[in-house]
Amino acid sequence: MAISEKTTTSRREEIVTACEKLYRTMSFREITLKEISEETSFSRPSIYNYFATKEEIFLALFEREYDRWNAELEEIHRGKHALSVRALAEKLAKSLAARPQLLKLLSMNLYDMEANSRLECLTRFKHSYGRALENMKRILLKFRPEMTGRQIRDFIYAFFPFMFGVYPYTEVTEKQKEAMEQAGIDFELSSARELIFIFIYNYLNNKQGGSDK
Repeated sequence: MAISEKTTTSRREEIVTACEKLYRTMSFREITLKEISEETSFSRPSIYNYFATKEEIFLALFEREYDRWNAELEEIHRGKHALSVRALAEKLAKSLAARPQLLKLLSMNLYDMEANSRLECLTRFKHSYGRALENMKRILLKFRPEMTGRQIRDFIYAFFPFMFGVYPYTEVTEKQKEAMEQAGIDFELSSARELIFIFIYNYLNNKQGGSDK
């Protein structure tokens, strides 16, 4: 008997949610399909009806995190009041800092994840990623009308690669701390919100001649 689209979607979500739960306390390498299946209501072989590889499950989780962030970006865009550079930087920093799973996923090797996923899975992910790019563009067009199209593009292509490096500077293990101490590195842990705010605020202020508008 054919499985309905509703059941397929529900089971895919259950698998992704199981992966999300494990990823809060385990690394990508530690998580196996067997462990993911043990967090669901069906068997490991059943997972292959919905995902061909572990990477596809993580890519679906990545997609879901982008969708959640997109919802917050769209909420910012719907705002009716003008925003200063500081206020806009604070809102964007808050929206992204609220998605630690997204920041953690961004710090992973995306190339390997994409290489081990089928085209249809990768296309769904790219759609969510592309939506985030478009939402950021719409926000800047609305709240920073003085920026040119080139300046907006330059910001997007500076900010999105920057996001890939946020997580390692905000979350470190005891082993990493000990290694840095032994290596003589003066390391101060920052919050994701603080790092993101500083980047956005300084970048946008620089593009406006240093004025806090």
